Amino acid sequence: MNKKLTWAAIFTLIGFPLIGYALLYIFAEDPIAIWRQSTWTVHWFWQIAIGAALGFALGKGAEFIVTRPFLKKTEEKYARLIQKLNLSHAQIIFISFCAGFGEELLFRGSVQPLLGIWITAVIFVAIHGYLNPLNWNISVYGIFMTGAIALLGYCTDYIGLLSACVAHMMIDVVLFYHLAKGRDAIEIVSEIHYENE
Repeated sequence: MNKKLTWAAIFTLIGFPLIGYALLYIFAEDPIAIWRQSTWTVHWFWQIAIGAALGFALGKGAEFIVTRPFLKKTEEKYARLIQKLNLSHAQIIFISFCAGFGEELLFRGSVQPLLGIWITAVIFVAIHGYLNPLNWNISVYGIFMTGAIALLGYCTDYIGLLSACVAHMMIDVVLFYHLAKGRDAIEIVSEIHYENE
């Protein structure tokens, strides 16, 4: 795996929670209490189980949307980017784990207590580039993801932060596998497209 990608994943896992803690330290009275309150609402076993099931379902929903004809070019673009990385199963899981836990500790664990579920969800999806008023195709996906991420926000509040972390990880795993496995199909579509030009 590319060293830059590895370090980016590690920074996400370690650096994002530190940024989140700093935000809470500056803007909240007791950062540790906020994390403690959102972490163990429900037993960890059920948080993992619920998070995995929810994340898989949301990942499949996202996969369904990106395979619609109006998003074909976007799907091909991201598939090529992922396929160039030539990621193994372990690497896909590692990157998804780092993103799931690092980003959720920052956004759901730290930003959400300050700004609320929906504002945090919109900011999160917009930062990822999926809410673009100049590109309605990707914005359709962005609207779905805003709802999905808001759902992770409710999971954090009512089930626990661990459930949101696991759900986020599962969404990424499903989408990474979809984009990585689509090499042959995407190459065939591209060849047909170029032959018809």
